[in-house]
Amino acid sequence: MKELLEGSMIVAKAIQLCRPGVISAYPITPQTHIVEELAQMVADGHLNAQFVNVESEHSAASVVLGSEATGVRSYTATSSQGLLLMAEVIFNIAGMRLPIVLTDANRAISAPINIWNDQQDTISLRDAGWIQLYAEDNQEALDFHILAYRLAEDKNIMLPVMVCMDGFILTHGIETVDMPTQEQVDKYLPPYKALYKLDVDNPLTLGPLADPDYYTEARYAIHETQKKALALIPKLTAEFAKVFGRNYNGLIEGYQIKDAERVIVAMGSVCGTIKDVIDELRKKGKKVGLLKITSFRPFPAQEIYEALKNVPKVAVLDRSVSLGSFAPAASEIKACFFGKTKKPKVISSFVAGLGGRDITKDSIKEIYSALTQKEKTCEFIDLKPELLKENYE
Repeated sequence: MKELLEGSMIVAKAIQLCRPGVISAYPITPQTHIVEELAQMVADGHLNAQFVNVESEHSAASVVLGSEATGVRSYTATSSQGLLLMAEVIFNIAGMRLPIVLTDANRAISAPINIWNDQQDTISLRDAGWIQLYAEDNQEALDFHILAYRLAEDKNIMLPVMVCMDGFILTHGIETVDMPTQEQVDKYLPPYKALYKLDVDNPLTLGPLADPDYYTEARYAIHETQKKALALIPKLTAEFAKVFGRNYNGLIEGYQIKDAERVIVAMGSVCGTIKDVIDELRKKGKKVGLLKITSFRPFPAQEIYEALKNVPKVAVLDRSVSLGSFAPAASEIKACFFGKTKKPKVISSFVAGLGGRDITKDSIKEIYSALTQKEKTCEFIDLKPELLKENYE
């Protein structure tokens, strides 16, 4: 059924359809509307779950860690500083192999204080052991949450999943989506049956001390499971298409790249703007395309290599940066071609949209024009020279 809703309401409805037993979250802009709506659903009896109010994001993550450890499907959401406050528990959740789903409304990190969108928060925790899926629009945000529970709870995976959606752009944007029925979701996502849980009748220990004889193997196991997820995600999206009628690869998506001489690589909502620019440039005879990355963890290196190996020039657009080094996605794209005989002649890195600065069509056209024979190592787009002077002085 088609529904016109704010992005946050769409996510809340998606979570309702997934039937979690415990929800705990602390409000933070621009995530707040999601958990507000879920709290109202619980209060009104429209969602049979416990909503646990807490005093911080660290506590919210701790609550869902505990509830998931007892075998109950659990959910939380956060953004920006809230995700960083959760960081200790985020690592623990993955290390304990607890299949929690978390929504992050992507937002810039302080200081200076900024409540607008970029992807620095989730990218900063890319190595925590969580699977990370990035949505382009609110239909993807809806669908990825259903997919996330199915993926996380697969007996061969048992890892948490972070669904990342651009703050304000998606969370507060109003879109028409195809809302699935409860029957469809129940068909795709069966009730959660934990492989292991805290039980007084069958005691076990989660997250014990691991000395040097054991720790490396525990981390290796998560690393190998992430690689297993690369093979599983396309299978789960194929099943998703049979139930819901919407097709996703789940790892990457190409747009006009078959004959492209220049390709822009990006994640999240900016992909919509890039597609519009591509359509304009194509009308002028320019052979340009987009490669959208959906799964940043696990990172689909082989799929990206196959998609880009015959493209002469590639631009990677990041909405985050590793300060003092290079842009994260660009670094990983370049690593895809290490030791390969076929590779683009130019792989240039561009950073834009930090702190919510608009990435306009002109911004994308600037990236396209800058994609020359000379490689850009980490070029910032739309810098304001007058503000740079103030910062340096």
